[in-house]
Amino acid sequence: MSENKKSGFVTLIGRPNVGKSTLMNYLIGQKIAITSNKPQTTRNRIQAVLTREEGQIIFLDTPGIHKAKNRLGDYMVKTATGTIQDVDVVLFLVEPTTFIGKGEQFIIEQLKKTKEPVFLIINKVDSVQKEEVLKSIDAYKDLYDFAEIIPVSARNGDNIDALITEIYRYLPEGPMFYEEDTLTDQPMKQIVAEIIREKALHSLNEEIPHGIAVAIESMKKKGKIYHIEATIIAEKESHKGIIIGKQGVMLKKIGSTARYELEQLLGYQVNLKLWVKIKKDWRDSEFLLKNFGYQKEE
Repeated sequence: MSENKKSGFVTLIGRPNVGKSTLMNYLIGQKIAITSNKPQTTRNRIQAVLTREEGQIIFLDTPGIHKAKNRLGDYMVKTATGTIQDVDVVLFLVEPTTFIGKGEQFIIEQLKKTKEPVFLIINKVDSVQKEEVLKSIDAYKDLYDFAEIIPVSARNGDNIDALITEIYRYLPEGPMFYEEDTLTDQPMKQIVAEIIREKALHSLNEEIPHGIAVAIESMKKKGKIYHIEATIIAEKESHKGIIIGKQGVMLKKIGSTARYELEQLLGYQVNLKLWVKIKKDWRDSEFLLKNFGYQKEE
């Protein structure tokens, strides 16, 4: 890259379910982070890379900031708030409403600790009238000295190009951190596990809370077929029957929807085998959290 190219790190933070993962996927033009209408879907900090003529942006998608109820929750909140200090630009996502809850107030307090520019991103503007968006801007603008306030729709792409242009404006000049064709730093096994977890969340609706994880037991390519074996881990014995369903119908549904998306991702036919195991209270077990990739070694 030539001397005058821009490069830097941009974090997306906000309350659960404000559309951080949807926005990041739209920004880079490919699905990297899983999405769900359930809060706290993202559990790890996910890096995605956008390389353009102007330079390179590394986006950090973080878990939604919420009141932690277990070790996994603690880890997720620390992961989210920790990125504020390590980046060049912070994107604070909110919904187009005048109600500013304790969660948003907590995030604003965290933002006061950083010297980096913070953009207020009002997402989901396609869901309300323009007057509501303007009222939302009024409600937030006096709480913090935002570098920019940009209304967007991560779902249909409204104003995303303007957002990217503004981000490049604030980034420092510097070299590329990744090769031009890199989209994420996530290991493929982790992306595969997350896609299976997303399909489980979608299929199970409200029947099971967020107490599921997915472990990839093996992933081997033979000829033109990927053979993947994965285990869905649940916290309670009563959940096992729900995940499997009558005569295995639910597990087959999860498997078939995951298989379709994995074939799009990998570009090969996928032979997917799923099992279900119970690990009681795994969200409070440091050993199991590390095992499932949710806790970094000190």
